[in-house]
Amino acid sequence: MENTIYRLIKPGEFVEQRVEIGDGTDAVIVKPRFLSICHADQRYYQGLRAPEILAKKLPMALIHEGIGEVLYDPQNEFKPGMLVAMVPNTPVEEDEVIAENYLRSSKFRASGFDGFMQDKIDMERTRLVLLPEGIDTNVAAFTELVAVSYHTINRFDRIAHARRNTIGIWGDGNLGYITSLLLKTRYPEYKVYVFGIDEKKMLDFDFVDGTYHCSNIPKDLSIDHAFECVGMAASGTAINQIIDYICPEGTIAIMGVSEEPVPINTRMVLEKGLRIFGSSRCGIADFKALLHLYSERPELVKKMKKIIGEIVTINSIEDMKDAFEKDAAMPGGKTVMIWEK
Repeated sequence: MENTIYRLIKPGEFVEQRVEIGDGTDAVIVKPRFLSICHADQRYYQGLRAPEILAKKLPMALIHEGIGEVLYDPQNEFKPGMLVAMVPNTPVEEDEVIAENYLRSSKFRASGFDGFMQDKIDMERTRLVLLPEGIDTNVAAFTELVAVSYHTINRFDRIAHARRNTIGIWGDGNLGYITSLLLKTRYPEYKVYVFGIDEKKMLDFDFVDGTYHCSNIPKDLSIDHAFECVGMAASGTAINQIIDYICPEGTIAIMGVSEEPVPINTRMVLEKGLRIFGSSRCGIADFKALLHLYSERPELVKKMKKIIGEIVTINSIEDMKDAFEKDAAMPGGKTVMIWEK
């Protein structure tokens, strides 16, 4: 079966490459339908990764957030026309201690092997989750990003001590919005405060207990635990501000990705006896649990729609470039590509 993959060969340039999907495999053939652009995709598209990393990774199809339509399943488990969430993490082994998304042997789409910018994808059936009926497909497109936050909150629940009166979220972007929304949905009794720098963006956080500009935090405010959702060079500033305001023995979840090492105030980490853990990516269990939550709490899906910024229909490589350029120019929000290739 012939397939066309749209690979980034250098920053800003996609090319079509035709390949064969092998016959006789147990893979489910899925057609991408709704894809979402992530900051990681933009770092490749704009050439913001180190030259040696770009040389190692490219050419490669981008996108690891998306849903697709089943075309063919040799086992007939998934019927043609079914909509499925596609899990980008692909483990090759199991470990009784380490989760699939932290195993160094696991492969991750759009980071070392081809992502979802293809006409068809041969997916392992263990990497597919059936979508709830009637779910908003534009929101479902970025299920992976929300599942990463869901995964982090699960880990926080296991690690953090029981005093959870106040939770701080540093970051007013997509990740901060998603994380604070999931926290308030799951733990409505917690007071959740958001700390950011964009007053306009923080108006959307109307479900939390308070928002603060990072330059104007009350001196007497304290939090029990915190989530860092800033990333890049500013993540160091955010983490150090968290360290200043967090109570002793609090837990800090680091979620933002930085290309360079950032300095943190280890002296106060020691003095306060803080716990710091990092979370990245997620696994099949997180997808299943999140989609089940969407089914139970449809109002959650409605609130997720607030962070959709651009919706671009894709019929050509020029459309793909247009989607990435619009996403880069947008101050916030998720760009969804309706994949009609």
